[in-house]
Amino acid sequence: MRSERVEMDADFFRRWMDAAATAVDREADRLTELDSAIGDADHGSNMRRGFTAVRTALEQEQPDTPGAVLMLAGRTLVSTVGGAAGPLYGTLLRRTGKALADTSAVDTEALRAALGEGVAAVGALGGAAAGDKTMLDALLPAVDALAGGPAAAARAAREGAVETVPLQARKGRASYLGERSIGHQDPGAASAALLVAALAEVADD
Repeated sequence: MRSERVEMDADFFRRWMDAAATAVDREADRLTELDSAIGDADHGSNMRRGFTAVRTALEQEQPDTPGAVLMLAGRTLVSTVGGAAGPLYGTLLRRTGKALADTSAVDTEALRAALGEGVAAVGALGGAAAGDKTMLDALLPAVDALAGGPAAAARAAREGAVETVPLQARKGRASYLGERSIGHQDPGAASAALLVAALAEVADD
């Protein structure tokens, strides 16, 4: 396994986004099934469309810094993903990319700091916090756990997503259901966990 101090360059970040696209494509039906219970039943198809477009954009433009990779991915998601997921994921990746600036390679701690800024921006945009049954319930513990490396972050994100099941949604479309949202995993948290798992997968290659 790679050390948590490994420096990650633009190629690493392109491979991360490509792995995320593969994971989203594989899990799209599951994401839609989760969304059908408490949302609009389109999260999987929207995310698949968005990350397929990200893969194409990165192949065509070949950004040469980690920040530029994430900025392009974020812009692409905003323009191709419907509903709230586009702006939220777009904000996550663009703000993280902006925080990385034009550095040619970053280590895990730099990514953790930048991702923390991206996650904070998502919270501000959606007005959500930990425990609201949103993607933040996977992302916030992932940022904390990234200090121990990508694999630890992936575990924390996966566990955070599962832990949304007993929660009552307080933000987003699911919040309209009140207590009926209890007992269902949040689809945004599930897709966020896939994004972090893809990071761990590439780091372990």
